Amino acid sequence: MAVKMIAVDMDGTFLDENKQYNVQRFSRQYALLKEKGIRFVVASGNQYYQLQRYFPELKDEIAFVAENGAWVSDSNEEIFCGELAKEKVHQVLDILAKEPEISTVVCGKKGAYVHSSISDDVVAMLTNHYYRLEKRDDLYDIDDTIFKFSLNLAHEGVDALLERLHTQLGEVENIMHPVSSGFGFIDLIIPGCHKAHGIALLQEKWGISDCEVLAIGDSANDIEMLRQAYFSFAMANAVDSVSAVARYKTENNNDEGALNVISRVLAREFPFD
Repeated sequence: MAVKMIAVDMDGTFLDENKQYNVQRFSRQYALLKEKGIRFVVASGNQYYQLQRYFPELKDEIAFVAENGAWVSDSNEEIFCGELAKEKVHQVLDILAKEPEISTVVCGKKGAYVHSSISDDVVAMLTNHYYRLEKRDDLYDIDDTIFKFSLNLAHEGVDALLERLHTQLGEVENIMHPVSSGFGFIDLIIPGCHKAHGIALLQEKWGISDCEVLAIGDSANDIEMLRQAYFSFAMANAVDSVSAVARYKTENNNDEGALNVISRVLAREFPFD
């Protein structure tokens, strides 16, 4: 089976701990992928505008499954954009107001929004994921298409918060689905609007089957994507639930594990021989 699509997560996968990647090596790889007709897809919880900044020379020709699948584009053409009704946005904010330890980001098509009371230190950290980020006095009054919430908190509180949110959101017709994005982040996504959904839309557009898809990830928000792709790779630094789902393993993100997999594809080495 030949690989026709490569989908990569960013944080903890394609990017190293300094949020960088070997640009020269990947540029050479991408030229060969393009020559062979293999599609390259960036699949991340990060904001669309933030993801474009990592690929300034390629952003107009590659595909992005951004915001954990809430916004999908190919060569700047919008393929899908989720939307949460305003009353549901307010219901979610009411639930999150009971969690004083979290920093809440309201994610929309025009940009991302945090409450004006959030400290500058937290905002500075969030700008690593959100290029367009604004402070607002009232998160209930945002004129934008809202499709995701991102929550940040101390690592040790993630599992307990996930459990509480599963219960509270489930009581409101499963209004949003909470998923860990790693690094102390939890994303609330519209049910069904995950990375696998976005990749499936691109597969349909390009006529690519699951057995021709390669996906690489490290966090819980990659699980659906890895289950869908036949060639599923977990990073050496992946969480246990991801390692359990993936068919194959690769080196960690600081050792260019994702680029090493792409090299194996191009060289037709196992399991691509």
